[in-house]
Amino acid sequence: MARIEAEVGKPQGGFMKWIDDRFPFTETMKAHATEYYASKNFNWWYIFGVLATVVLVIQLVTGIFLTMNYKPAAADAFASVEYIMRDVEWGWLIRYMHSTGASFFFIVVYLHMFRAMLYGSYKKPRELIWIIGMMIFFVLMAEGFAGYLLPWGQMSYWGAQVIISLFGAIPGIGEALVEFIRGDYSISDITLNRFFALHVIVLPLALIALVFVHIVALHHVGSNNPDGIEIKEHKGPDGVPLDGVPFHPHHTSKDLVGIIVFLMIFSGVVFFAPEMGGYFLEHANFEPANMTATPEHIAPVWYYTPYYAILRAVPSKLWGFILFAIAVVLPLFLPWLDRCRVRSIRYRGWMYKSALSIFVVTFITLGWLGTQPAEGIYVMGARIFSFLYFMFFLLMPYYTSIDKTKPVPDRVT
Repeated sequence: MARIEAEVGKPQGGFMKWIDDRFPFTETMKAHATEYYASKNFNWWYIFGVLATVVLVIQLVTGIFLTMNYKPAAADAFASVEYIMRDVEWGWLIRYMHSTGASFFFIVVYLHMFRAMLYGSYKKPRELIWIIGMMIFFVLMAEGFAGYLLPWGQMSYWGAQVIISLFGAIPGIGEALVEFIRGDYSISDITLNRFFALHVIVLPLALIALVFVHIVALHHVGSNNPDGIEIKEHKGPDGVPLDGVPFHPHHTSKDLVGIIVFLMIFSGVVFFAPEMGGYFLEHANFEPANMTATPEHIAPVWYYTPYYAILRAVPSKLWGFILFAIAVVLPLFLPWLDRCRVRSIRYRGWMYKSALSIFVVTFITLGWLGTQPAEGIYVMGARIFSFLYFMFFLLMPYYTSIDKTKPVPDRVT
């Protein structure tokens, strides 16, 4: 390890010096890898940020190859996807990697966000990191929705019809806004072209930029850890945190193991269950879009269903849209809603632990309810669990301020 650090830190000659004279490669490596000190007690929860980056690369690469044969026209879109699946060499693999990657992207992002809630990674001085992360989540939701329309299958068309029409509930500007989003009086060829442009150009560029800013902000203030302790407060004579280790090679070697395990699981799904019983790829989406035949039950893909259940929990279209929007935006305010004196759940009291456990059950249940018909007990269940969802955030200033906490050690354990 010392040898590796010495090699990176010492003046370089030849080709590396030529590079460093023109681009700060060695300086960047020091700032973000070999001399970026992270806590030595990272656990497996800290792998999901890296995995999100891995999936982003998978999506970008497979997306490029898909655009080579995809035709963004209402008359040709569905047939071009079938052509990719049946006639393009390895096209089926590229398409399944992309569709599976979309679901895995949300899986690792949701787990990444949950880890932040476990260890208080959104608390001071990391509020901006959390805000940028939430902006990444918003863009990812828009990116997923734009891509959802592109296969031009039955569920793509009617799912987009339902979601876009929600904006019509906004008083005054609703109808004009819906028409602007569609680019026409109904979902048509123009709509497909607009969403294609958003999906392959605008939103990926925004996503890449936000990920870059997110990482820079993280490395500026330093990573949190499972104890929620600032390792910068305890430094040795050389200015190095006593409880820190260089991110490379210590954590990169651990991340590599996690990446390999993740790719094994990802490959298993791609080759043996790419549709995942209709949750990753709905069965109705293997039928071409038909504007004259509405599917019996319209539901978005699984990663939107918790919010979709909240949307359907109230009969009013306007209030459903308002609750939907609030549910998506509320986590953005976690740094100010959480009044607890400690960060990590290890040293929090039973109130926060209970509330977070209930929230996890609530979110998963809402996701399941969003896949069910909007009738009878499913609507009642959606209302109950929607109430619990909002109470987790709205009551947080109260129960986090009175919750009894344990003493936090001076050094990481």
